[in-house]
Amino acid sequence: MLNKLAASELVLNDDGSVYHLNLLPEDIADKIILVGDPDRVAKVSKYFDTVEVKKNKREFYTHTGTLRGERITVMSTGIGTENIDIVMNELDALVNIDLKNKEFKTEHKALELFRMGTCGSVNPEVQVDNMLVTRNVVGLDGLMHFYQDYNFENEFSKSFLERFPYERIKPMLYFSDWAEEMGDYYKDAKYHGNTATFPGFYAPQGRQLRLKAVDDQFLETLNDLGITNFEMETSAIYALSKLLGHKAITVNNVIANRRRGEFSADHHASEKNLIEWVLERIIK
Repeated sequence: MLNKLAASELVLNDDGSVYHLNLLPEDIADKIILVGDPDRVAKVSKYFDTVEVKKNKREFYTHTGTLRGERITVMSTGIGTENIDIVMNELDALVNIDLKNKEFKTEHKALELFRMGTCGSVNPEVQVDNMLVTRNVVGLDGLMHFYQDYNFENEFSKSFLERFPYERIKPMLYFSDWAEEMGDYYKDAKYHGNTATFPGFYAPQGRQLRLKAVDDQFLETLNDLGITNFEMETSAIYALSKLLGHKAITVNNVIANRRRGEFSADHHASEKNLIEWVLERIIK
């Protein structure tokens, strides 16, 4: 691979910032909270002691400041792994590519990435309004099959693949897991589990309006295969972090239990609890 990147490969804005995130290297901290909803960024940063950076472009909002003396960033990704593909590659470019000369840096920097979001559970024993940390994840969106060097396998992935019954979907699957050394941040979470990342909100999550899903027992089948919860971003965050040499962990607040038909009685209060719970733990 050539060290010099073409203008068409690393696209920059007129001010030299990365194209989609609209950020310069000095705009981010080494510790970054990733949220889906742009409105959640300000809900997080209001707890910061200072905020020095506020930038946005499209659905990507970024606030950087300090919390208890440590620099920290919160950034929105929007929904889905296709957005995570943009976020992860552009965050990595900010710390590991010389943007001015469009050359790879000789020293690698590893970011700590914390996905903070909400999820639904497929396990009937998981109670809503509690924290769930993702250990293993399966992506059903196919993203990592576009990357030449990605190869991941562990006991969870082998067991899941052996028993996964949907042959049409099977070629899209890929797997990853958490940065175990980051597990201490959230060691007191009520649940640690295995997450499925879906490429959509309706049929991929078993919902049927006017269109029928592939199987009305899809969620139950995933639960039988060891899946605890589902959402739409973690597989790409975990897998791209491994490929790019960063560390990542996801904590989600469970706001729905699909097997029991339950939804959080006050998801706004649940979101506030999630934010405070995470911020209390990631900076001591």
